Amino acid sequence: MTATVSLSFAALNFDSADPATMAEFWGNVLGRPFGPGSLAGDMAVDATDPASGPRLVLHPAADVPETIKHGLRPILVTGDHDEEVKRLTGLGATAVAPSTQPPGVRLTTFADPEGNEFDLVTFQPK
Repeated sequence: MTATVSLSFAALNFDSADPATMAEFWGNVLGRPFGPGSLAGDMAVDATDPASGPRLVLHPAADVPETIKHGLRPILVTGDHDEEVKRLTGLGATAVAPSTQPPGVRLTTFADPEGNEFDLVTFQPK
């Protein structure tokens, strides 16, 4: 039996020690507009169209340590790995480690300004 699914992500919600800094970082990483969210203290990175993925909402978390580890690990894909590594580090990301992947896959793990990890992946012709 196949069920009809009518759900999709409207937004991804992240706890943050500094929502403004994180919204600026992720807005610049994704090339999307960012600004205040709909609730006091929240910041948001808007989706520019449905193909750009869900909106990101960053909100202040009470009693959070200086470095927050969220349960999500975003994966970004690019056709120009070296150029994106330079751009991401220029925006404040820290390259944690390159990773050994199967032939044709290049992956670098980064940490955002609050230490949350995300990956940059490039699929290369074999």
